[in-house]
Amino acid sequence: MMNRKLIRPNLSEIKEKMHRESAKKKAHPPYDTHAENYYYLKQMNKKTPMGVVFEDGETVEGYIEWYDTNCIKLNRDEAPNLLIYKDTIKYLYKLNDTKETKEKT
Repeated sequence: MMNRKLIRPNLSEIKEKMHRESAKKKAHPPYDTHAENYYYLKQMNKKTPMGVVFEDGETVEGYIEWYDTNCIKLNRDEAPNLLIYKDTIKYLYKLNDTKETKEKT
């Protein structure tokens, strides 16, 4: 009878190979890109006149004084200032942009 040598893989090599493969995988992008924060800060510093459209279709105009994770404070000329929850906002737009497009047409 012939004596055969049993060949076993070296476990340290396999672990090292798996470690290298996992290191090559791309990391997931961060959940929060801070783009919203940057946008609010930019509009606050320039005191850009903004329009806010609510989910129900109502529109208010003013400029953003400050913001929070859940709400923004909108200052308005000749009207009371508003504290608006972000959940109720459909979208925001700059008033300067809409005036320019109306003049062109």
